[in-house]
Amino acid sequence: MHDVNAKSAPSGRRAAKAVIPAAGLGTRFLPATKAVPKELLPVVDKPALQYIVEEVAAAGITDLLLVTGRGKSSMVDHFDRRFDLEAQLEAPGKKELLDAVRDPSMLAAIHASRQPEPRGLGHAVLCAASYVGTRPFAVLLGDDLIDERDPLLPRMLDLQAQTGGIVVALLEIPREQSRLYGIADVRAVEGPDVVRISTMVEKPDPQDAPSNLAVIGRYVLPCEIFDVLARTEPGKGGEIQLTDAMATMAAQGVPVHGVVFRGRRYDTGDKQSYLRAVVQLASAREDLGPDFRHWLTEYVRSDFHTVSL
Repeated sequence: MHDVNAKSAPSGRRAAKAVIPAAGLGTRFLPATKAVPKELLPVVDKPALQYIVEEVAAAGITDLLLVTGRGKSSMVDHFDRRFDLEAQLEAPGKKELLDAVRDPSMLAAIHASRQPEPRGLGHAVLCAASYVGTRPFAVLLGDDLIDERDPLLPRMLDLQAQTGGIVVALLEIPREQSRLYGIADVRAVEGPDVVRISTMVEKPDPQDAPSNLAVIGRYVLPCEIFDVLARTEPGKGGEIQLTDAMATMAAQGVPVHGVVFRGRRYDTGDKQSYLRAVVQLASAREDLGPDFRHWLTEYVRSDFHTVSL
């Protein structure tokens, strides 16, 4: 067995690769996701997945892996060039649309790996082992959109390079929502919005939750997590849980830190939150926001009866 504590020591080098697990079936959005991956559902006018890839690129990572599943090859296609479409947009001089079509292919080098069966987030991350190699790496979940005005990933990358071990993103939540998240047991505060974590519990009942700090979909992990995931038995829901593997490493002495995020986050994991994300991001857009906010205000004032769509 590897000495994970020694091998997870600070390296001073930031993670250079990112992994986006994207093999889920998207059952909460059926029938829309019967033929379209949930990661490609539009949030205003861009697929949710593109926001995540843009976040990765903005943090300085230009090499990433999509862990996909059956029927989801269109996610990779979205980041390919479409020379036929580009040619049509060049002819009439539609530069804005041309840039919108071409830009995704220029964000990063996109690779793909197939998760053969849905065995949980931990198993999806394990599918990235050969791609990642021997350096720390970032994991980003597509259900959590972080507003580009409130960057989170760069701070997490820097912290992991300084401390080694594991760094997760945390969000304060009402305790009654604890059964929806992995919850951190916080040992100490180590700086502004940085805490040391002793362990994590996957989706506890509210009365058993060790804190109100939930782990959200951003992680920076050492490569030694793969050895631990390979030995992790199925846990909550009969799946291999990433939270369980991180808790094992914490028990072995690997440092685990959390960055408490207080910026704007959009949860696209369920229908209500997805709709709120579309409204919030559309309202913030310079090109759409003023007219959309005016219409929305009038629509709400009318009690939804008299304003024309």
